[in-house]
Amino acid sequence: MKVAIIPARGGSKRIPRKNIKDFCGKPMIAYSIEAALDSGLFDRVIVSTDDDEIADIAQQYGAEVPFIRPAELSDDFTATIPVIAHAIKELQKDGPVEIACCIYATAPFIQTKYLNEAYQSLLANKSQYSFSATSFAFPIQRAIKLNKNNTVEMFNPEHFTTRSQDLEEAYHDAGQFYFGQVQAWLNNKAIFTHESTAVILPRHLVQDIDTPEDFKRAELMYKALRDNG
Repeated sequence: MKVAIIPARGGSKRIPRKNIKDFCGKPMIAYSIEAALDSGLFDRVIVSTDDDEIADIAQQYGAEVPFIRPAELSDDFTATIPVIAHAIKELQKDGPVEIACCIYATAPFIQTKYLNEAYQSLLANKSQYSFSATSFAFPIQRAIKLNKNNTVEMFNPEHFTTRSQDLEEAYHDAGQFYFGQVQAWLNNKAIFTHESTAVILPRHLVQDIDTPEDFKRAELMYKALRDNG
């Protein structure tokens, strides 16, 4: 059985009720649920939540909520992998689970095309995980930091005179989805290792949504994409 697991706790702090906050006309979580269902990849699409309102909205958009996530896995410090492992163990009561895909509830730019690419990469490369990533917009080797007195310092001063085109391109997690073999989740295997593969998304489909400023920027990006087809 292949399952999509969407973690969505109710206690978000920086953007209250972020997972179900209206985003361009729909609750944020609706985009993740609809992409999982439309992909045709999954036997079950479930939401792992500790919140009754989130559970109700998730079911309205077609997801299952077969259990309520326990409080000890719903605080500000719980990592993603234990939440997915818990969900897998609950689902295994109904039958064997072979592959689980964690899809974040705050991924309105998610597209079925890239879900399918990641699934095929997982199988073809026999990876433990396959996840979404994108490139940094600026060479990380030329990044600077601010000191206490507001003076600047390079992280890698040896690259001050290196041309940007001569520096190796760097990538980061796009924060949308993570396909994984069940044993990788259950054994708490790290995601960002040589045993994982990445599906590269264009930068215009990636926006972390952690602050009100992020949320506004994401809405502007989404509207621009929608209005331009």
